[in-house]
Amino acid sequence: MSGLASSSHVLTQKLSAHTDAAGEVLLERRGCAGVITLNRPKALNALNLNMIRQIYPQLKKWEQDPQTFLIIIKGAGGKAFCAGGDIREVVKGDRKISQDFFREEYVLNNAIDSCQKPYVAFIHGITMGGGVGLSVHGLFRVATEKSLFAMPETAIGLFPDVGGGYFLPRLPGRLGYFLALTGFRLKGRDVYRAGIATHFVDSEKLSLLEEDLLSLKSPSKENIADVLESYHTKSKVDEDKAFVLEEHLGRINSCFSADSVEQIIENLQQDGSPFALEQVKVINKMSPTSLKITLRQLTEGSSKSLQDVLTMEYRLSQACVGGHDFPEGVRAVIIDKDQSPRWEPARLADVTEEDVSRHFRPLGSSDLRW
Repeated sequence: MSGLASSSHVLTQKLSAHTDAAGEVLLERRGCAGVITLNRPKALNALNLNMIRQIYPQLKKWEQDPQTFLIIIKGAGGKAFCAGGDIREVVKGDRKISQDFFREEYVLNNAIDSCQKPYVAFIHGITMGGGVGLSVHGLFRVATEKSLFAMPETAIGLFPDVGGGYFLPRLPGRLGYFLALTGFRLKGRDVYRAGIATHFVDSEKLSLLEEDLLSLKSPSKENIADVLESYHTKSKVDEDKAFVLEEHLGRINSCFSADSVEQIIENLQQDGSPFALEQVKVINKMSPTSLKITLRQLTEGSSKSLQDVLTMEYRLSQACVGGHDFPEGVRAVIIDKDQSPRWEPARLADVTEEDVSRHFRPLGSSDLRW
């Protein structure tokens, strides 16, 4: 979805001051809305610090503007909404970049959650990691048959951040724990069925939906919801297909309710079904340290506010940047692409309680405060 060409009845006011850095993010007032377009299609709209620093102040301005009634965020190019944070920049840069990136990204995640204007994310195409953070905390999330959701961070020695510790444990049953530990990919209507998206719309109707939203006159939240609901109701793609995890939800709920990663693996092995054994294979490839901090992150996050979760996740992010597995995971998966990370420790049994706890330690004056 490359974005709607402006039509005669839609006011287009380019905010040219915000289209520097080769226009990595476009910010426009159109009709009744502020429209954010992530504009790095060749990089699958990966989110970098420059983009965060443009989106945040504009979001705050639109929130206060009486003529802006809703905010729409979308990705250019049709393949991705946003494939995640540009972590190559974070790992290769100096320590200050990794501090600023995570801090400002999490502050933006919180601003989306607390936004006083209805926030509509078109999660069409790849939506992972940082892209989930730009969408899932908003009031409305619209998936299409081309949506591809995942939180794949345990495969690169990180953890499902951007508030994953808040929204994942709040998904039905233990689904969020399963998604967090395995990085399982949800596609199309299943993104809606899992509770990540609030609506599902056939992709060929997405630009019409956008046009209808932009042409609303001083809409209320209910008016916006009605338009989204009308498109959702008419969408027929895959409506008769069962949720991909439907038959496995019982075993996900029982196996992933253990309070240690080792016990989850044992539960899956004892279950013995092809699905369960496949998950054991997947989990065994992940960073053992990441798996253990992720389970604790979700367990603690299940009873914390989003702000408290983001403060916790900022601590985790800085420990991971300064550790072994995150730089090594980025090297193996993103830079060298050999897909053979050498985790340290390499076995779950060698990741001690002390190792895990160290990631959660307060950072004193460097903590993320609200």
